[in-house]
Amino acid sequence: MAAAAWASGFLNALMHTANTFSLPLCHGNALGQFFCEIPQILKLSCSKSYHRELGLLAVSASFTLGGFVFIVFSYVQIFRAVLRIPSEQGRHKAFSTCLPHLAVLSLFLSTSLFTYLKPPSISSPSLDLAVSVLYSVVPPALNPLIYSLRNKELKAAVWRLMTGWFQKH
Repeated sequence: MAAAAWASGFLNALMHTANTFSLPLCHGNALGQFFCEIPQILKLSCSKSYHRELGLLAVSASFTLGGFVFIVFSYVQIFRAVLRIPSEQGRHKAFSTCLPHLAVLSLFLSTSLFTYLKPPSISSPSLDLAVSVLYSVVPPALNPLIYSLRNKELKAAVWRLMTGWFQKH
């Protein structure tokens, strides 16, 4: 599954990059944006060739929808298995592991969808920047934190570090 995700991601990026470099830009080449994202580049294009990019976005959206369906199906199976755990403590431990990941996934998906599906009328550079940071920086930063906070020794070390810092200041 990981190899398929990497391969499809690479192929998707390759298609969009090749198409983007073939677009003629007549509105300059400066983006007031944190990332060089496809919707921002399409705003700079002056030809009707952006329809190719919209077609590629539709293909990408269908692949993304397939991945989303697979993720939802996986979480349904996980929750069904967790609900079959006989002990309350076991279910609580399993849910405390799954729910933070589900929250990070929801943050990533909702901000990504907002970025690509919002109407152009509510687009502003500051809003685009904030949403871009939300879906590109926050989820990857939260995943290691979620995994590491499950470790009791790491929790204790962070607690000692924080209490020591507060005592000094």
